[in-house]
Amino acid sequence: MRKVLAIVLAMGIVLGNLGFSNVKPVQGVEIETDAASAILMDAVSGRILYEKESHKELAPASVTKIMTLLIAADAVAQEKVKLTDTVTASENACKLGGSQIYLEPGETFSLEQMLIAIAVGSANDGCVAVAEHINGTHEAFVEDMNRKAQELGLKNTHFVNAYGLPAEGHYTSAYDLAVISREALKYPLIRKLTSIKEYDLREGKFKLYNTNKLLWWYPGADGLKTGWTNEARYCLASTVERNGLRLICVVMGVPQVRGHFAESMKIYNYGFAKYEFKQFAPAEQKQGVVKVRKGVEDEIVAVTEIALGATVEKGKDKNFWVETKLNPEISAPVEKGQTLGQVLLYQNDQLQATVNLIADHGVARAGLVDQLTRTIKGVFSF
Repeated sequence: MRKVLAIVLAMGIVLGNLGFSNVKPVQGVEIETDAASAILMDAVSGRILYEKESHKELAPASVTKIMTLLIAADAVAQEKVKLTDTVTASENACKLGGSQIYLEPGETFSLEQMLIAIAVGSANDGCVAVAEHINGTHEAFVEDMNRKAQELGLKNTHFVNAYGLPAEGHYTSAYDLAVISREALKYPLIRKLTSIKEYDLREGKFKLYNTNKLLWWYPGADGLKTGWTNEARYCLASTVERNGLRLICVVMGVPQVRGHFAESMKIYNYGFAKYEFKQFAPAEQKQGVVKVRKGVEDEIVAVTEIALGATVEKGKDKNFWVETKLNPEISAPVEKGQTLGQVLLYQNDQLQATVNLIADHGVARAGLVDQLTRTIKGVFSF
């Protein structure tokens, strides 16, 4: 390949010397990867920064477990289950091979411990135990996984199990995994679980080491999941945050041992060299005031729910402008965090980001006497 590029460059020089000044050397691709499929995505906007065969349907191996963790985290968020719940291993869970924590029938752990075993130790048996605890059966849990895939608009994903061992009809794509990862990152629990480097089970008698070596090797790496089978080869869905820029990288079908780490780092190096996060307002910054009707207070401050900014190519951060849309007034009661409007970020005429404006505190509804007193004061002051 290098010889070919050298020849092309030499031809460009010769042609230029002969007067063909409009002939330019062919530009090489910015990045190459040994992965069969890969993608680099901006976690905030979902914008694709790099891709290679990103919609190709492939076996995901244990990267499947990101969806398993997503369904579990959602069940916790909805208070369907609690992290302190006792999860009992069934005979069905204990039959699985591959990576596992060697559950015995009737053995118990808290739900949180089981989720750590999945996130850190890639425990197949833990996946089935958690699935049965949340949905009653492993099959019903997998139905929820596929339902969630449909809700996320995934076109190249179908799950047959919650753990990722090879099975007919079990597949996804690098793009779909990036979307699943982006959704998973909305749950602090998942980032917490997948960032744990090591963990002691069974009172220290069983040690778990996170299979995602980027947590040690790559600054800013703090989550998600590896996978490997003979069919899938080496796979990794990961996330890295630096200076406000959070990226998601997925590589699938990497042939070399530890190649999924090397290829991911190569892609991240490209991303962080080329892009940056430009912030226009931090989280919880005041953006305006809204009048409150029939409240114990007359007005409330609207603040940004999260930081307002956009991922931009370095050197191309001009022509940004902000539009604020704020309700002029609202009726009490107002809850802290209630949406009061939005702030929109544009570059030229292209919308780059939208952030909710929320109430910085709650305002209770005033009693009848307080409302009458306020009305009377208003009349006399007039």
